[in-house]
Amino acid sequence: MSIKEILEYINDLYPNAHCELEYTKNYELLIAIVLSAQTTDKRVNKVTKILFNKYKTLEELATAQLEDIENIIREIGTFKKKSIFIKNIASSLINDCDGKVPNDRKYLEKLSGVGRKTINVFLAEFYNIPSIAVDTHVERVSKRLNLAPTNASVTQVEQELMNKVPKDKWIKTHHQLIFFGRYHCKAIKPNCKNCG
Repeated sequence: MSIKEILEYINDLYPNAHCELEYTKNYELLIAIVLSAQTTDKRVNKVTKILFNKYKTLEELATAQLEDIENIIREIGTFKKKSIFIKNIASSLINDCDGKVPNDRKYLEKLSGVGRKTINVFLAEFYNIPSIAVDTHVERVSKRLNLAPTNASVTQVEQELMNKVPKDKWIKTHHQLIFFGRYHCKAIKPNCKNCG
């Protein structure tokens, strides 16, 4: 199957694929993406709803008691580390950027808990900058569909996809691959029988 056929197929399945994290402010999106590592967007949305209702500003997050944040996000795993990330991100954005998350990859790389995938998701979602973030779903699906070698690192998978997918389709394809991996080509019991 060619890349064109694959893209057409997942576009037919998920024409309206989108970021499922809920947010109202730029820093809420960034924090939600950081929290989404090794857990589901559904769980993240559950805890961020409580977190951002209790702490309505970056200043409130920066000065919140660590234990309070831990108690709110406890169910998402590695919550102790992620609680520290939240406070550090809030403080950094206040001190360095007047409370705004900048369109600046180099700066974002310096923030606690923020890696390449997080930056790619954030820049694509908030600033509409073409990028392909490789999460567990995108990596698995890309390898299963032979879009990347099975031994490729996440960075290599990203590069393979960027080389094969037209740049104007990077953001949409990223979301469609996530939906395909999340709801169809699952890690356990993929729906191969009903797959085009």
